[in-house]
Amino acid sequence: MNDPEIVARFWARDTDAVAMAESVHGPFCRTLARNILGSDEDAEECVNDALFSAWNAIPPEKPRSLRAYLGKLTRNLALNRLERARAAKRGGGTADAVLDELEEVLGGVSSAEDEAMERELIRTINAFLGSLDPRRRLLFVRRYWYGESIEDLAARFGMGENAVSAALRRIRLKLKDCLEKEGYGV
Repeated sequence: MNDPEIVARFWARDTDAVAMAESVHGPFCRTLARNILGSDEDAEECVNDALFSAWNAIPPEKPRSLRAYLGKLTRNLALNRLERARAAKRGGGTADAVLDELEEVLGGVSSAEDEAMERELIRTINAFLGSLDPRRRLLFVRRYWYGESIEDLAARFGMGENAVSAALRRIRLKLKDCLEKEGYGV
């Protein structure tokens, strides 16, 4: 079953669409949530919540990529859950470290609520990522979008943990420089 067929079933309000989406994209979404939350149980709840959200949003939404759509829903739900856990002083997962690393780069962007500013920031970050060689771009995305641990990245890229940390730091510094040049007071 491919994404367009599953989305068509969502549009037809066929309840099998949820099970099909879970079968095809559930493992990806669970891994994404687990990387953020550090808990299999919490990850499972996020995936279930994401599937429920997709059921409620499709239609009128018609995602071009169901994997990306479910991934974004899952990631946002996991980050919200993590934020609640932080407030309750529970924490967990690798997301605390990931968010702390990016805070030094994006911490000064206070007007992100303004939609035009947010779109421009996204354009700038996408252009920056496009300027990186594919290996560095993948390293950055796997760390800061998928929340993979330094250890997992070291194994995936055949690098030492210190080399991964150093490469990510250099990329963050380049991103910070890029954002400052574009007028984002970081």
